[in-house]
Amino acid sequence: MKILLTGTTGYIAKRLALQIIEDGHELVCCVRDMSRIPDEIEENTQCTFIKVDFLEPKKADIPKNIDAAYYLIHSMATSSSKFEKLEEECAQNFKALVEDTNCKQVIYLSGIVNANSLSKHLKSRLQVENTLKSDIYALTTFRAGIIVGSGSASFEIIRDLVEKLPIMITPRWLNTKTQPLAIRDVLTFLSGGLGKEDLFNKAFDIFGPEVLTYKEILLHFADVRTLKRYIITLPVLTPKLSSYWLFFVTSTSFQLASALVDSMKVEVIGKKSNINEIIGIEPVDYKTAVELAFQKIEQNAVVSSWKDAVSSGRFKSQLSKHVELPKFGCYKDVRYRKVTDEKFTLDKIWSIGGRNGWYSYNKLWKIRGYIDKIFGGVGLRRGRTHNTYLEAGDPLDFWRVLFADKNEKRLLLFAEMRLPGEAWLEFRIVKDKLYQRAVFRPRGLWGRLYWYSVLPFHAFVFNGMIGALVQKS
Repeated sequence: MKILLTGTTGYIAKRLALQIIEDGHELVCCVRDMSRIPDEIEENTQCTFIKVDFLEPKKADIPKNIDAAYYLIHSMATSSSKFEKLEEECAQNFKALVEDTNCKQVIYLSGIVNANSLSKHLKSRLQVENTLKSDIYALTTFRAGIIVGSGSASFEIIRDLVEKLPIMITPRWLNTKTQPLAIRDVLTFLSGGLGKEDLFNKAFDIFGPEVLTYKEILLHFADVRTLKRYIITLPVLTPKLSSYWLFFVTSTSFQLASALVDSMKVEVIGKKSNINEIIGIEPVDYKTAVELAFQKIEQNAVVSSWKDAVSSGRFKSQLSKHVELPKFGCYKDVRYRKVTDEKFTLDKIWSIGGRNGWYSYNKLWKIRGYIDKIFGGVGLRRGRTHNTYLEAGDPLDFWRVLFADKNEKRLLLFAEMRLPGEAWLEFRIVKDKLYQRAVFRPRGLWGRLYWYSVLPFHAFVFNGMIGALVQKS
């Protein structure tokens, strides 16, 4: 079958693509930015890539001969106050384009919407589901609750809370019930539903075998990690205070924290059906899902992360628009060193940040991260998805990877910390020299004052960093 995949760079779609390829199907992947094609599938002969922004459908060129499509466009991390309208518009445009093809089935991953009172995001998902219904193709909707997997937003937030806080003073929504589902089971439902006419024009709740409160989820996670944790719930923490609590303690953005708090107040219990028998699946329990996630983490085999989404930071436009360093109206700090072992230096560059740190004055980097977090920035807590691998679009502490190519010996980062301007950091080997360029384009007087205030630190921070990149200890 020829399958159209949307949300290609997203947490779910990036993993689903590998499953669909393994099942022997042909993939047509929609991407808004061609520079962000996932490396795992970029060279695969079963995949083709088309540039599509479903908010600008006139520029889309979707093949007519597709057999089915996955609609996996959704962002809880968006800061737009009009996200419901944007999501509906996106769904309408997708529907119009797909109805003009041979597509027989659209599969949509939504959220469980059985509660009497829904969060804004769950309402939006239900609205999108209704928008996607068509007389031309059949719609199959899978409605999931909390998804457990390495790199998922809920998993990483729970991990932050459990591993950092022996005692937690928590909001009352920790008593809300939900049914967590392992990411591998989500992918089995999505891939297993492909082409099954029994599922046409139907919606199914998909969920794990246990009903747990969020408090129980935290304690079960602690058990898996062999940690003793104490949780005290208070009724006085308002949604806004709860959002700030998540924001400062975990790696999440404030927008995502707010969306999660809004959703976590809603009980997410699925309705039973025969979907497990139709697909041939027996979902694993929560503790098993956590153990499986840590197996991936320990193997450094995390395929995707919620932090990969551009909306998890402050970056708003396509990465490709910023790949070339600006030449005018900028301040620059340029340093170079002779490279004696090119492989060593490239490996060090590709391992920078996250747990490995920045090789020089890491305490100062951490202080800068704390300051950024206080002012509403992303800070250093996002870390990096892989320890030794980078591709365009990856988060790297408070940077975003714009370009990463070992063959071209170039890594380019764009700053997502709070700044009165724009900043780039480039590492590039030319012949036998490593060039390290920090470029800052100031915005107004404050931008210029900022540059001169941090300039004294560059002398030893940047000097130490480039030295560590070329010298073996």
